[in-house]
Amino acid sequence: MLSDIELMRLHVKALFKHNSENRMTVVNEPPYDAAPLIFMGATKDGNVVRYSNSLDVDIVERMEQVVRTDPTDLVELIKVLSAGYELKNISFGPAYAFPKIREQTSTKAMKVTYENREILKPHFPYTFEDFEYKQPCFVIFEDDRIVSICCSARQTSKADEASVFTHEDYRGKAYGLDVTNAWAKEVQKQGRIALYSTSWDNFASQSLARKLHLVQYGTDIHMS
Repeated sequence: MLSDIELMRLHVKALFKHNSENRMTVVNEPPYDAAPLIFMGATKDGNVVRYSNSLDVDIVERMEQVVRTDPTDLVELIKVLSAGYELKNISFGPAYAFPKIREQTSTKAMKVTYENREILKPHFPYTFEDFEYKQPCFVIFEDDRIVSICCSARQTSKADEASVFTHEDYRGKAYGLDVTNAWAKEVQKQGRIALYSTSWDNFASQSLARKLHLVQYGTDIHMS
């Protein structure tokens, strides 16, 4: 069983691409937007901190000094960053790992493959276009449309991050639970760690995490 800080390291590697100096470069999914200025993953075992490769060396050195002194001093980190950059967004949220998924006795979830991926086109065109990067992908099909979907948002050879959506007219039927469990089971079958993260103000997403019995291993902080 991996420790919380090991899971956090897998998490940040899945979220962002890194250069040879372990600095974040871009978001690890098309269209590869710029990574945040700083990522901090807090766990009970310690923190995982990553800096953007766009940051000036002196700013990074000053932030590292703050982190070494008191990694919980976000006010000072923000002050250091704001001295050289305009901060537009600061987000916080829980990071979860899936437990081992047991055999599902009954499921409506259908796996999307290269052979049937055309079903994504009408309502999930971006998933269709980037299908190479979104596998595994599972959907629930009802009333001639996809009503729930879960796929890999970002991934590495060791871990996948889940992306799940259920159409508002079909919520309350446990479709999100079904399709996400199917996705996680396939990720685990392929020998990778299934991860899930969200923001503290996304209560629906946190509710899904509770129903899935996910294990919170830390908290994300993104500053961009």
